[in-house]
Amino acid sequence: MSPRMVMARNPLLLDLKTVKKDDYHVVAVFKRHSLWGAISKTNHAVLRYREPLYRNIHELVMSYFHEYFMNDGKKTLKEYSRPINLARFIKRNWTITEDDVWYISDYLDQVPHYKILNCSNAATLRRADPIEIRAGKLVRERRP
Repeated sequence: MSPRMVMARNPLLLDLKTVKKDDYHVVAVFKRHSLWGAISKTNHAVLRYREPLYRNIHELVMSYFHEYFMNDGKKTLKEYSRPINLARFIKRNWTITEDDVWYISDYLDQVPHYKILNCSNAATLRRADPIEIRAGKLVRERRP
């Protein structure tokens, strides 16, 4: 957990769900001067940080949309949750426990999610092109 998030008054997480073949992603969202931004721990270059420039959560989420695709270029980001405040778990000492905190992930799975696309729109999307696919493979560290 980042020091920024632990020190935040309202540590907020947002769930980004994809098709089953792709990896879900959770980002920590924050508000500065009434605008939303996000930070996350990821190995991929394009999913790491969003400046606080977005008027609402939907705009922020849509800034991630074009970076979510499979190796064949098919877009995969399909829905997002409302932000959840981690203060709801403070009694469970989530910031200092050495135990698993999967209950946070379980809770994120249960909160309402908002669809980004319907099936007919998804079928008409342009796939990522070869240069976008190559850029999407740029990572900080390769998996062993």
